[in-house]
Amino acid sequence: MTTAIQRPPLPPFTEETAREKVQLAEDAWNSCDPERVALAYTENSEWRNRAEFLNGRTAIVDFLRRKWNRELDYKLKKTLWAFSENRIAVRFEYEWRNDSGQWFRAHGNENWEFDDNGLMAKRFASINDHPISEDDRRL
Repeated sequence: MTTAIQRPPLPPFTEETAREKVQLAEDAWNSCDPERVALAYTENSEWRNRAEFLNGRTAIVDFLRRKWNRELDYKLKKTLWAFSENRIAVRFEYEWRNDSGQWFRAHGNENWEFDDNGLMAKRFASINDHPISEDDRRL
């Protein structure tokens, strides 16, 4: 018999557990480790990231490898926006530079839906980028 993997905190979320879930996600993404990040998602997780649609952990790992190969010195901050039973909405911003040294800041919102084991089954991200100078960095 296989036991399902759990990723606490589990739904239904309270404000405290939703904030904890957001912080765990921020910490994982700031590690820039695609395998670590992917473990927070269901095997068949559905993503929309800008105009890219992904399904499953393998696609997530591949996407994150590409992302962090081009987004250097990545630093992210996530903030809880809202939550309900098994859903969390966050605002975020992150900064990164390309291999030519140009810095960027990205702003956006994510909507997350979790299964009963605390794994993210759906992630929908809307993101906007703009170039910044190194002196304008906040993160």
